[in-house]
This record gives sequence, C-alpha cells and structure tokens, in this order.
Amino acid sequence: MPAQHRTAAAAVAAASFAALGLGAAPAAAEPTAPLRYVALGDSYSAGSGVLPLDPAAPLICARTSKNYPHLIAASTGATLKDVTCGGAQTKDFTQSPYPGVAPQFDALSADTDLVTLTIGGNDNNTFISAILACGSAGIATGGQGSPCKTLYGNSFKDQIDTKTYPALKAALNEIKTRSPKAKVAILGYPWITPAQAVPGCFAKMPIAEGDVPYLRDLQAHLNGAAERAAGESGATFVDMAAASDAHDACRPADQRWIEPVLFGTDYVPVHPNAAGEAGMAEHTSKVLGLP
Repeated sequence: MPAQHRTAAAAVAAASFAALGLGAAPAAAEPTAPLRYVALGDSYSAGSGVLPLDPAAPLICARTSKNYPHLIAASTGATLKDVTCGGAQTKDFTQSPYPGVAPQFDALSADTDLVTLTIGGNDNNTFISAILACGSAGIATGGQGSPCKTLYGNSFKDQIDTKTYPALKAALNEIKTRSPKAKVAILGYPWITPAQAVPGCFAKMPIAEGDVPYLRDLQAHLNGAAERAAGESGATFVDMAAASDAHDACRPADQRWIEPVLFGTDYVPVHPNAAGEAGMAEHTSKVLGLP
C-alpha cells in the first residue's frame, strides 16, 4: 500500500477508535500529596486516659495513639503533627504549658492543609471547677435539689462569655494567619451528662438531680461559644451534640463515650474513652468530607 494510503488508513482507524472510546489510555494521574495535618488542643483531643500512650508525646501530656487526630490521619493517609496535650488552655498555643513542651502553634506552617482542635474547657478551669463544685454540692445534699446552680448561678457562663469566647476567636484567627490555606475545624465537646438525671447515675456521677441539666446547659454554652468563634473566623465548627447523644457518662460501659467520675474503665475520669475518640474522628471526617 502506498505511504499516503497507509497514512490515511491510520487516520481513519484512529478516528474510529476514538469514536468508540478505544483510544490510547490517558496518562496516569499524578499522585496526590498527603494532607499536612496539625492537631492542636487539650485532653479531649489528646485522648488522655486512653491507652496505649503515644510514644512521641511528652509523658505529661497523656496523649494516646488512639486519639481522634491519629484515627483521622490513619484513614486519610495524612502526615500528622500531633501536639495535643492534656490540660492545655488557649494560652498554651503561644506559650509553653510545661517545661520542655513547646507552644502548640509552633507546629503550624504556611503549607499546613488541615488543623483540628478541641479547646476551651480548661480555660478558667470551667469544666474542672464546675464538675468538682457540683460533685461536692451533690454529695452534700445526697443528690437532691440543685445546690450547684444555687451556689454558682451564671458565674461559669459569664466566664465563658467574657474570657473563653474571645480567647477562642483570637486563637482561630491566629491559626488562619499562620496557616492561611488550611481547613480549620474546632470540635464541640461531646456530652458529659444526660439532659436529665437518670436512675443509678448518681453513684458514678455524684451530681444532684437538679444540677444535671445545669451542667448540660453549661456545656452547651461552652460549645456555643466555640461555634460562634468559628463562624466569625472562617473555621468549621464540628457539632458533636447529636453524634454524642445517648453516649454520656451515665450510660453503660459499652455505650458511653465519656468515662464517669467513679467506676470508670480509664485512668482519667470525665474524658472520652476509645469509643469516644473514634466517634469524634468519624463525625469530624464526615463533616469535613474526609475519607
């Protein structure tokens, strides 16, 4: 066959293959670089109380390798810098919380892709003060009435509004400044108490019957401050309310995400257990559209 005929035939064949979708295979897509993920926050982010401990973490931070940042990183293939630390407050983002432990914001960089955090509960000792105060008051009254609400009223909420909320907003804005292209997600705290007192819970959570909804409302107020700060700083708020409902510390061991004050299974009470950290990871991944 003459050369010009062969060329024409090849052109016709190529056109036919293309019409049938039988052309040459497309070039392989370039592999996607793993997410650069930085995890910040307090003991709810660190998973304090869950074993095994993260060998890369300072012992004083009580960080587990089963916390929600590690689980998210494992499911997404992300490169994780986990600087979460038990007891952290928003001030510890820019200063050292313990000797030898760097400020958490040191982990951020301009090329960070994803940042998650749970923070605010330790500011002004809100959680610790409220739970200890309400527990002591509850024991004193044998679980009757609402002695904690009577004693403290709106004082815990006032601290959240005047101190914690501004600190949360400032922290989220600073994250955006240091890591401008990052997706930033602040998680709400999963429910610690049920909406109302339930039979048998006082033995595990010695809080008076009328103070159970008082503490629940306080926690909702703290989560609301985080949601408000997120909305005003361009971050994503991961609302754990619906996901953690019916998983509070009063539930049986196989249902709860939060360990009770007494008769729990982890060494740090009133904190997420392994199921709680897994639940936080799953819901955060869903909200952020992660694998």
